[in-house]
Amino acid sequence: MPISMFQASIPACLQMLSALSGVLDKAAAHAAARKVEPSVLLNARLYPDMFPLVRQVQLTADFAKGIGARLAGVEPPKYPDTETTIDELKARLAKTADFLKGLKPAQIDGSETREITIPIPNQPLTFNGQSYLVHFALPNLYFHATTAYDILRHCGVEIGKRDYMGAPPA
Repeated sequence: MPISMFQASIPACLQMLSALSGVLDKAAAHAAARKVEPSVLLNARLYPDMFPLVRQVQLTADFAKGIGARLAGVEPPKYPDTETTIDELKARLAKTADFLKGLKPAQIDGSETREITIPIPNQPLTFNGQSYLVHFALPNLYFHATTAYDILRHCGVEIGKRDYMGAPPA
């Protein structure tokens, strides 16, 4: 049986959002146990020219909501990038998951050939739905979720592959 565009997209996004929220819980516990100001973790980065943890989490949410919205042919919700705490980042992830849960398979299935344009300044990118999902959106979602995980692991938060993977959505 072939996999649908809905099945290939929304459950993967929900799994990453949930897993990242769990990783942030462990980061908060780590900071509290070691009496480290959580802002130290939120501003940590793997290398000076890379985004800090807070931006990696924001981008994970942005790619997840973009996947659902663009495949469904609706405008992605806009979130201001104002989070400064772990709880605010978790709220952004939850708000994104709620948006995705509101999308129906009928909105996304059949979007393989839908034209999708990403408004990158000076060089918009145009894909068909399947190429967008497989070659652009999911790799970016996983990249930012992985980088957030890696930043926290590098900072000593005791997380492992099971934390990164989380539980598949029911």
